[in-house]
Amino acid sequence: MKIRGRLIALSVVSAAALGVITSVGPAAAEPAPDTAQIEVFGHRGASGYRPEHTLASYELAARMGADYIEPDLVPTKDGVLVARHEPEIGGTTDVDERPEFASRKTTKVVDGTEMTGWFTEDFTLAELKTLRAEERIPEIRQHNTVYDGLYEVPTFQEVLDLRARLSEELGRDIGVAPETKHPSHFRRLGLALEPGVVEALNANGLNERGAKVVVQSFEVGNLKELRGELQVRLAQLISNSGAPQDFIESGDPRTYADLVTPEGLEEISTYADVIGPDTKVILPVDDSNHLTEPTAVVADAHAAGLQVVPYTVRAENTFLPEDFQSSQDPAQWGDALGFFHALFDQGIDGVFSDMPDLAITARDQR
Repeated sequence: MKIRGRLIALSVVSAAALGVITSVGPAAAEPAPDTAQIEVFGHRGASGYRPEHTLASYELAARMGADYIEPDLVPTKDGVLVARHEPEIGGTTDVDERPEFASRKTTKVVDGTEMTGWFTEDFTLAELKTLRAEERIPEIRQHNTVYDGLYEVPTFQEVLDLRARLSEELGRDIGVAPETKHPSHFRRLGLALEPGVVEALNANGLNERGAKVVVQSFEVGNLKELRGELQVRLAQLISNSGAPQDFIESGDPRTYADLVTPEGLEEISTYADVIGPDTKVILPVDDSNHLTEPTAVVADAHAAGLQVVPYTVRAENTFLPEDFQSSQDPAQWGDALGFFHALFDQGIDGVFSDMPDLAITARDQR
């Protein structure tokens, strides 16, 4: 497979939403911003090199130069916020090897999706602390499995403590970008995430305008509520298909595609400061996973006063558009730098990456 490399002059087409997000109006790709201002978010830390959502992963991201570390937050049975991508932890810890917890394996429906395994809300923090993290995708990141069993599941407070220590040690302010996972689901369980997020930011002196904090959600309602309690930046995450779960549950017919129309972006700007779209919302792919034409989402978001920080750039072929793949081996690395440049050419303000060092290298090349 020949790598196309960097996209320099792709035009933008008009809006069409055929079940997925395409472009929302004619525009040219914006001039690239001052790349020194492009912020690099260590997605789940430096999860390309260490098991995700561990203190080791977050620390490595910061030492690589990431501007922000990103913990996804879910609650324990006793209401403590911990960093896991999902409440189901069978794939990211050694819980399946612990006979004392075998009886807690169960099946639940989370945001309309049936999941079988072990769930953080069924464990106290003390119990969860006996588990150890494991690589989530060992078939792709076999090298990360050498760290299996070494690291605990960290609390949000431990992540904030690490942020403070590294900021002092490295002589620069390390940002934190917590994501509230499945907020409607946990609210129904009596384990709402938002009070713990607000409390933690207040307790650590981080709930103030200008603090290097971005609070994220794929839902809309909890961000609107948080706007009244937080002075930090809020980010509306945008999938390339489907709709926010709170819209689905309330009967609101709008989809994520509706949120990135000019009108939708104007509404987002009333409660959020940033949109975090899937990269496909900016650089769509066709059915063969080849890039098509860029959308107008970045330009329209900027016109609404919003920053744009897409997710997630990973180096392995399986996560890249076909244009940037190096072979048919899903675990082999492709032209991730070229994909970063293609995104930068659209005028984005930041980027999430499992490999923050590559994002910084690409930024420095411009």
